[in-house]
Order: sequence, then C-alpha cells, then structure tokens
Amino acid sequence: MAAFAQRGLQAVIVAVIVGIVSFAMMQALPGDAAYRIAAGRYGYDMMDAAAAEAVRQELGLDRHWGVQLLDWLGALAQFDLGRSLVYGTPIVEEIATQLGYSLLLAAGAVLTSILIAVPVGIASGLNPGGTLDRTMLGVSVFLRAIPAFALGVVLVLVFAVQLRWFPVAGFRGIQHLVLPSLTLGLGLAAVSNRVVRDAVVEAMAAEWRLFARTKGLSARVTMTRHVARNASLPVVTYIGVQMAYLIEGVVIVETVFAWPGIGHALVHAIFARDIAMVQGTALTLGLIYVVLNLFIDLACRGIDPRTRTA
Repeated sequence: MAAFAQRGLQAVIVAVIVGIVSFAMMQALPGDAAYRIAAGRYGYDMMDAAAAEAVRQELGLDRHWGVQLLDWLGALAQFDLGRSLVYGTPIVEEIATQLGYSLLLAAGAVLTSILIAVPVGIASGLNPGGTLDRTMLGVSVFLRAIPAFALGVVLVLVFAVQLRWFPVAGFRGIQHLVLPSLTLGLGLAAVSNRVVRDAVVEAMAAEWRLFARTKGLSARVTMTRHVARNASLPVVTYIGVQMAYLIEGVVIVETVFAWPGIGHALVHAIFARDIAMVQGTALTLGLIYVVLNLFIDLACRGIDPRTRTA
C-alpha cells in the first residue's frame, strides 16, 4: 500500500508540474495562438482577422494567462481534460485512440530490445573480456551515440527504399510496426545488453553460486534457479530508467514514421497551438512514466524477497 500511496502522490505532483510547464511553454511561443487555431479549423485560405478574433472570444484566449491556467487546473481536479481547441473533440477520446498505437509501438520496441539484449548480454557475461564482449561493447557505444531520428532514416533508406522489405511510414498492418520498433529497440538494447552482461558477471562471481556448485547442483540448475533470478533484478530495475528514453524516443520516432500515436499527435498539437491538447498529451506521458515505475517496483519486490521485508 505504501508503494501505491507514494506513486499516487507522485502522480498528482507530476500532473500539476507538467500542466503548468506545458502551458507556460505554449504561451511563450511567438505569434498569435488564435490565428493558428483558426487556421487549423478553417484552413489558411479561409482564415482572416475576423475568424481569429471570433476564435479568441470563443475560447477566452483574451483572458489573463493565469485565469486560463486556473480554469484548466480546476477542470483537471474534476478529471476533465477538456476539448481540443482546433477540432472540438474530447481530448480523452483523442488520447485514448492515439495511446493505443503508442503502446503497441512501445511493446514492439521493448520486445525487440529483450530479444537482442538478453542473449547478447548473457553470452558476453559468461566470457567477460572475450572477443564477443569487446565487439558488443563497441557496437553498443556506436548505436547509443546515434540519434533515434537518424537511425530511423537509415533503416528506412535501407529496408524500405532500397530493399523494399517494409513500408516507409504510416500504419495499416503489422508490417508497418517493424522499422519503428527496430529503431527504438536497438537504442534500448544498446544499453540494456551491457546491464545484462554486468549482472551475469557479478552473479557468476558471487560466493553463493560457488556454494551452489559445491553442494552438487548442476551448472544448468545453478544458472536457471540462482544466477538468472539474481541477475534479473538490476535488469528489471534498469527498465524503469529506459522508460524515460522510450517516452522521449516515441515522440521522435512517431514523427519520422508518421505513426498515428500520441507523440505524433503532440507535435501536430504544438504546431496548431492546441494548448489543451498539448497539456493533456504531456500529462498522459508523465503519468505513464509514473505507472511504469510502479510496475517496476512491484516486479522487483516479486523477484527479491528482501525488498518486501525492507
């Protein structure tokens, strides 16, 4: 219960801070928000000063920014994210649709990372300092140094444009998931395989492993029952750290691949000056991070009984 209470308090703090910061950043953008919102509603050809003024009066954009922020915080206290300033649709419905696509992409990225990092990390950890270990270190440093958007462009040029194995962008089937998942998954695996490697090295050198072998347990049983479980704890813990990169990377990669997720929608909302949509989307991303950390805490307690005792 303490973990839920702690994360609940953290969620409230995150909601308030993210809402205020995103609102302040939108207000700091140059230009007139009413003009951009009117252009998004009616198109640039039909937009004029009268349309912008009508939008300003309708949405109360002429009020002091402090009053607008207090109105949004009051609505948030009632679990109401409001409506899109451009499309007029409930923000909750928009985010619910977009979030499903983003979670699908995140799941594909994490699965890709696990499939790459776990076997590579275990193989490197069982022979530290060997050829494979040194090679994977160089590959990991190289992949981690490449920005996500640059890696995505390279994958598109190679596998979509040249080889034509996968589609370039959008989402109309599972084949559209491969390249964006690989873009994010390689970035995650570049670090997590070294975490797996270090955890395996530490577990293999531990006294309890030598004791398990001394009392007659086979190498396979020692590896599966003891080494794997103890090595998994820092790996699972590090997943929480990787989530920050994943949330950041989703926004960039969704834009590169025109993925219809929450990151892509956030970029469009910023350009359209849809303040309510930006606040709701940023708030959702922040709360996702809090929820994921809660799951990591519970997973660590399930793996290591000592954390439950503490």
